[in-house]
Amino acid sequence: MKLSEVIGQEEIKERLLQMVSEGRLPHAIMLCGPQGVGKLALAVGFASYLLGEDNAMVRKLEHPDLHFTYPTIKLPSMGADHKPVSDDFAREWHELIMQGPYFSIDQWLTAMGAENQQAIITAGESDELVRKLSLKSSQGGYKVSVVWLPERMNIECANKLLKLIEEPPQQTVFLMVCEEPDKLLETIRSRVQRIDVKRLPAETMEKALVECRGIDEQSAHRISRLANGSWLKALQELQVGTENQQFLDLFILLMRLAYQRKINELKKWSETMSAFGREKQKRFLTYFLTLIRENFMFNFQQQELCYMTQEEENFARNFARFINEDNVISIYELVNRAYRDIGQNANAKIVFFDFALQMIVLLIQRK
Repeated sequence: MKLSEVIGQEEIKERLLQMVSEGRLPHAIMLCGPQGVGKLALAVGFASYLLGEDNAMVRKLEHPDLHFTYPTIKLPSMGADHKPVSDDFAREWHELIMQGPYFSIDQWLTAMGAENQQAIITAGESDELVRKLSLKSSQGGYKVSVVWLPERMNIECANKLLKLIEEPPQQTVFLMVCEEPDKLLETIRSRVQRIDVKRLPAETMEKALVECRGIDEQSAHRISRLANGSWLKALQELQVGTENQQFLDLFILLMRLAYQRKINELKKWSETMSAFGREKQKRFLTYFLTLIRENFMFNFQQQELCYMTQEEENFARNFARFINEDNVISIYELVNRAYRDIGQNANAKIVFFDFALQMIVLLIQRK
């Protein structure tokens, strides 16, 4: 991907190019911001610029001086002493990123075949980076290391990477793509130049949807509002039969069963939820929180602050009155507790059955 092909973020593009033209390119840059706003796209586009955008190997993201680091999992086929590294999943990574540099950690987990595992960057990866970056540039120019989600490094890896950043190999540029910088070592954060990548303006997304995706202006306007500055979210809204549709159906079913106090049916609902992998369960709870927020705003007739699909809005017209100042905080706390429990490997069937029963009580707390 060329830097010019990144959706929006014109100020950051100009800033990066100016660093090069003025000869003050730092050896480590960290692009920080929410999911889907184009951090990885900027990193890939800038890496391509540094290595030569018209180079065939660069266009295919197969240049020998371009190195990608990303979270990985341990497969059953791996030996007990093996520390997973990015090269173990190079094929899956290349296939995903060539489809476009706008994807989430959940999509990456699916591509790796992860089920309930947490992906991390191991110490083995930092050892590999030291080895790779110690080699001379094959083309006589820059060596670029793109580190996606460095906050997922374990402590051993983080300490080794710190040393590498403190004493970088000649003509090496680190481009870190970070969503939760507070989880990184302070010593790493202090040694990189941080650039905050903001959410995309609605008008930028509308224009891109019309010009790049052939969407009519009315649909582009609605999708850009729903996406809330995330190009990834906009792309997901374009997909037919997305996971969100399944989540909406589960949300509606839960609320109806809880309102009707159908305990046996709620037990079946919790069993359905428990059959999902933990990452999908956490995605549902995140979606659940989003819908609670939207219904709360809808209830107080703040439609201009609501970001729902037409189907979500149709349900909200009758349901939103059940989400109010008497119960919204308690619902948020319930969801966050369930999210924490799932993350700590609690029994999902128990977590979601308790979650469903608590919703009966909370829905009563309304005026």
